[in-house]
Amino acid sequence: MSDQIVVRGIRAWGRHGANPGERDVPQPLHVDLTLWVDVRDAERSDDLADTIDYARTHAEIVQLVETSSCALLEHLAGRMLQTIFRDARVSAAEVTIAKPGILEGATPAVTLKRCNPAAW
Repeated sequence: MSDQIVVRGIRAWGRHGANPGERDVPQPLHVDLTLWVDVRDAERSDDLADTIDYARTHAEIVQLVETSSCALLEHLAGRMLQTIFRDARVSAAEVTIAKPGILEGATPAVTLKRCNPAAW
């Protein structure tokens, strides 16, 4: 069993979309992250260096959304996982990206859940 660090409700504006005009102006994206991490060292030490700094992870995800442009949310979610998996302490992660306001009466979202190849 593994512990989880969860960051919900990340809001960032980016130019992402496959349809004409979607990348012309930034649109809001909502991102939720779940990171599977063994936090026993941090539990014992009470030291941020022994766990994942979720403020830094938040900033990296926001920067990725704001500075890249992808046609598909699937591609953007994969890039987010690559960013998260640079830290081999993350054994697995789940990323959900929602794009509110693009469909009348619905919010499309994409979820990717992967194991970190660097953790094995």
